Amino acid sequence: RYVAGMSKLLHLYFAGSIRAGRQDAQLYQSLVELLKKYGKIFTEHVGDASMNETGESHLDDKSIHDRDLRWLRESDALIAEVTQPSLGVGYEIGMAAAMNKPILCLFRPSSGKALSAMIRGA
Repeated sequence: RYVAGMSKLLHLYFAGSIRAGRQDAQLYQSLVELLKKYGKIFTEHVGDASMNETGESHLDDKSIHDRDLRWLRESDALIAEVTQPSLGVGYEIGMAAAMNKPILCLFRPSSGKALSAMIRGA
């Protein structure tokens, strides 16, 4: 599908907690499915409900880092679910900001968690 005013499918980077906790994995899966309507999601695996907190154990950390930064550079925008605090998601948001990518952060106030001032104040 195309977004109004867009002449191409979007390349999207979805960020959500992996090693900081997978309690929102089902939500991530739903968000990834919704985002697929707008284009290619580089990070579909974040929505894989079967993935546990060890993440992609078949890859070393450097491989994950380099691949994810490549995907982020190739993306049109970053969508991040930030309710579950995650150093990795914060890093991805910071890198996307440095790359001048549009960023959408999703937070559930009903979670009872406090959103980082660095995200709320941006």
